[in-house]
Amino acid sequence: MPQNKVLIVDFGSQVTQLIARRVREAGVYSEVLPAWATAEEIKGRDPGAIILSGGPSSVTDENAPALNPVILEMGVPVLGICYGLQLLSHALGGELARSEDREYGPAELEIVGDSPLFEGLPKNSRAWMSHGDKVKKQPACFNVLASTKNLAVAAVSDESKKIYGVQFHPEVHHTEIGEGLIKNFLKIAGLKSDWNMASFVERSMETIRRQVGDGKVICALSGGVDSTVVAVLLSKAIGENLHCIFVDHGLLRQDEVAEVRDKIAAHYKLNLTVIDASDLFLSRLKDVEDPEKKRKIIGHTFIEVFETEAAKLGKVDFLAQGTVYPDVIESISPLGPSAVIKSHHNVGGLPERMNMALVEPLRELFKDEVRAVGAELGLPHDFIWRQPFPGPGLAIRVIGPVDKDKLDVLRKADVIVQEELRSSGLYEKIWQGFAVLLPLKTVGVMGDGRTYENVVALRAVTSVDAMTADWARLPYDFLETISRRIINEVAGVNRVVYDISSKPPSTIEWE
Repeated sequence: MPQNKVLIVDFGSQVTQLIARRVREAGVYSEVLPAWATAEEIKGRDPGAIILSGGPSSVTDENAPALNPVILEMGVPVLGICYGLQLLSHALGGELARSEDREYGPAELEIVGDSPLFEGLPKNSRAWMSHGDKVKKQPACFNVLASTKNLAVAAVSDESKKIYGVQFHPEVHHTEIGEGLIKNFLKIAGLKSDWNMASFVERSMETIRRQVGDGKVICALSGGVDSTVVAVLLSKAIGENLHCIFVDHGLLRQDEVAEVRDKIAAHYKLNLTVIDASDLFLSRLKDVEDPEKKRKIIGHTFIEVFETEAAKLGKVDFLAQGTVYPDVIESISPLGPSAVIKSHHNVGGLPERMNMALVEPLRELFKDEVRAVGAELGLPHDFIWRQPFPGPGLAIRVIGPVDKDKLDVLRKADVIVQEELRSSGLYEKIWQGFAVLLPLKTVGVMGDGRTYENVVALRAVTSVDAMTADWARLPYDFLETISRRIINEVAGVNRVVYDISSKPPSTIEWE
């Protein structure tokens, strides 16, 4: 009998992991495998249902990811999303074509057929589209369930074999019926809602013990929610075999070192070593302008420092990191042929050779899921709700070359931003808020004199999972207060601007 879980086959969509997330939110455990997984790997997972993700390719392209025939031979319900629908249609005898009017963004979806997939859902709703191809003629076994103004075949089904396909993305928040559709599919598959963060913690600790055994683990502890959750999870799993290392790379916020050393170590009784490597990092970053080079330098130097410290502890085989899925999906494509956006120091920034294997228990979780794990582990509220801080630190918020003077200016501005966000009650209402030091100066007037000084940009976004983000509509009075304080209190700044771009097309961080 198949297991109570969903297998998601990744064909390269940037939002594949959102499918897994939506399934988990519905209380069903899910796993992701790449499109090139073998028949044995797919059958070995023994899923109760399979979902085929979207992807950037055209099904008929020469090197396009193909549908493994075993998926249709296993007798479990299948749901194809976008590229997944096109794969199913092609495999079952349908005809595909390029869309005359490509759809990218919201579209009005109309349900035109009866199916348990749409049970209890409104006949008309907004759905998120992202496709250049379409099903021109559906296979004979498919009934059309939904359409849009530009798309005759927006959803199909073979009810007898429980095979379904949709040309829109039910996994994204922009699709109004997405949550309901996924829950209906899980209901069709007869899967139970028995997965939660308590079971994730239990399963993760078992996985950690199995991977590590009696070996020693060094944990890259930064004080942020991701690395703190990893440290506490590992501590519960392997106890004294965990050694936490905090590296001061000179790119941290004001008083960050003292906070990590004094508060976290004391509160959690972790084995913590603090290493001051700020001179090393800043010397290697001198005159480096390209953001990718910055990230690579910081990533390589991090690993060097860890390996040096590991040698002092004797035999250490593992390095634990707080890598989360948005880091992975923007840096590399471990699960499918998706595009690289940027390198993160603990993902794409790693050198090809390492003397330690990685332990990354949060690698497939989003930030709010990590916070839920933290709550399950008993972490205090203020630790759980710390806003994300990038691994490369302030190096990617100083646009262009980094030096101590620029970092000092940015730190002082950042303190003001953080103070005002907290005092105004906005800190937990936005995803992230911070200051960026721009590589230009502008003319100003202070007192009776002319100034020619730095520009600070404010960035604040709202998001659920960091895969997409919108600029935060902060009150004008609040922005005025921050601007006035930065200009008055931070020497060398005479202008403050506010970033009103969303992700996509922009990223949250500027570099």
